[in-house]
Amino acid sequence: MLPLEGFTVIDLSRALAGPYCTTMLADFGANVIKVESCTGGDPSRNWPPFDSDGRSLYYDSVNRNKRSMSIDFYSEEGREKLELLITHADVLVENFKFGTLEAMGFGPAKLSELNPGLLHVSINAYGQSGPLHNLPGLDQVIQAASGLTSVTGPSGGSGYRVGLPIVDIVSGMNAAYGVVTALLGKTRGVATEKVSTSLFESALALSVFQGQQAISLGEAPVAQGNSHPSIAPYGAFETETDSLVVAVSTDKHWLAFAEILQRVEWVQDERFATSAARTTNRDALDRAITEALSAKPAEKWIAAFRAAGIPSGPINDYKQAFESEQAQALGITQVARRSDGSSIPLVRNPLSMDGQPTMVRMAAPDLGEHTDEILHEMGIVRNMLVAAGRKETDKQR
Repeated sequence: MLPLEGFTVIDLSRALAGPYCTTMLADFGANVIKVESCTGGDPSRNWPPFDSDGRSLYYDSVNRNKRSMSIDFYSEEGREKLELLITHADVLVENFKFGTLEAMGFGPAKLSELNPGLLHVSINAYGQSGPLHNLPGLDQVIQAASGLTSVTGPSGGSGYRVGLPIVDIVSGMNAAYGVVTALLGKTRGVATEKVSTSLFESALALSVFQGQQAISLGEAPVAQGNSHPSIAPYGAFETETDSLVVAVSTDKHWLAFAEILQRVEWVQDERFATSAARTTNRDALDRAITEALSAKPAEKWIAAFRAAGIPSGPINDYKQAFESEQAQALGITQVARRSDGSSIPLVRNPLSMDGQPTMVRMAAPDLGEHTDEILHEMGIVRNMLVAAGRKETDKQR
């Protein structure tokens, strides 16, 4: 039995932040019903990359372990179906622009009327208040607005977006954390009606020590390429063959590092003798390290650094990373079957419970694949409620 079995989540979200949240919940057993418009469904179904059959791998990557129900949101019948789903759910997740759910007729009062115990989870662009709260926003826009772009990219550059939609992903994680926290609190008598987060808040929270530098010292951190902003040497370096990454974060590692490179004189060099000095003189140190590393191929250096306990490794592309011996040993990819019998490898949830990795139980659903199944379940629930109501009436008589 999985930890979230027995909880029903109505997923009205699209694209990435919301679906990432509900996928995390589904991975641990929650009954996630992805409710999509019958006129196309989640827009990400149409986003590349596509497999050989034209299916969106973007959509597949964040909708595993869910069921899909398609309805017409603008018809009376569709609204009735959604109302019935909400009535018997534990959690409702949406990532609409602020105010959209209210415009659909499902504001706080209506949700409370339908289900007083419902947890409403909202993910929007800029938060629940402030001058920008009603604006739409996507990952790269928020990366730029939050300062994340300013510290990403080559030193002295104008900034790059992070190479994956990190703000969407983290916002989804934060929302899932909020759901589990609220559900746990409920078991202890702490009632929560709404959990909300935004891309902007999540991105600002990602800033950690660099954000702390800005608010405490009034200093804006800048991009430093592949070098760590606080620790040196820590970053990417060229060798005789490929580049590698090495992180020398302690004095013990610094001594071992200098010995491996046969540059023990660095330990006494006042420019490099302390962590603060190494950071201050990073440029000179990086040049000296690159010169020393040019004598051997990357794999030789990595083996030596790892033998000394110094974190180090190659710069892989994603294909190399997933094909690596370590990824294979972890079983990070699992094969799931679609309704048509075809199979797809998917990245599992990174958490393990009692030493067992989380399983991918179902591939991402086709649009409306489970509509009839869910309607059947709803019919059973409705009949049970009617029967229970009749019994209560008979008792009162």
